[in-house]
Amino acid sequence: MEITLEHVSKHFKDKKAAKKAVDDISLKLGPGVWGLLGANGSGKTTLMRMICGIMKPTAGRIYYDGIEIDRLGDAYRDVIGYLPQEFGFYPEFTVQQYLEYISALKGLTDRQARARIDELLVRLSLEDVRRKRISKLSGGMKRRVGIGQALLNDPEFLVLDEPTSGLDPGERVRFRNLLSEFAHDRIVLISTHIVSDIEYIATRNAIMKNGTILRTGSTQELVVQMEGRVFEAVINPHDLSRWEKKVQVVNVRNEADGSVSLRYLGAQSDIPQARPLEPRLEDLYLELFPKR
Repeated sequence: MEITLEHVSKHFKDKKAAKKAVDDISLKLGPGVWGLLGANGSGKTTLMRMICGIMKPTAGRIYYDGIEIDRLGDAYRDVIGYLPQEFGFYPEFTVQQYLEYISALKGLTDRQARARIDELLVRLSLEDVRRKRISKLSGGMKRRVGIGQALLNDPEFLVLDEPTSGLDPGERVRFRNLLSEFAHDRIVLISTHIVSDIEYIATRNAIMKNGTILRTGSTQELVVQMEGRVFEAVINPHDLSRWEKKVQVVNVRNEADGSVSLRYLGAQSDIPQARPLEPRLEDLYLELFPKR
């Protein structure tokens, strides 16, 4: 099971010139959880829509197990589950009605749909709201309904665009555990700009910026690039603004004695008495996408 992208590009024309939303990406996705990490506007959604066959590339080819996805047609859509950033539904639909409707579109029999919907409502903690209108649900619950519809056909390839938007911390943890279990023998691709969503569950990561892939690798392989670049220093709070202008600050923590602990990217000599820290994926992300 493998998704292969060969020199995939997507250009959009405006009044002045063509804009490259995705620029010459080659990538192979195998079983496991893949994190597609990048800031908003980096081209993640455009890339995922092409991978799902919703949008055609301007150039390049996309294959599923060695066959172009255009040639596979409905057979390809049968093995995909997709959660867009915003999923549409009729306002009068209840959760149950919506999932039954999507099940019919995906070709499930009534018996298959009932069993699958019951299972997913329990796993996604939606059983108590199955007869409630989706329009009346909280943002987090709506997101869980969207995740449920993506899982209805038990897909071999699951594509999730910003899936944890609106989920509280507990829901995020349950969702990550669900994905880890689901991805045992399947391909899961998660697009996000929230590092914690993928830091501990992604088998591999691809970091995207300005329409191109900058880095690929496991979390461990990626963070090793930041060794010797991450430090912590304890400073006087009155000096905080001065140091923020000199180093790239990752985190600020107020201490009980009134001092401030500063996690920063740079050199140990940048701040007196700084000590080295183990790098995290967030450090690499902020190196590539510095705060403004």
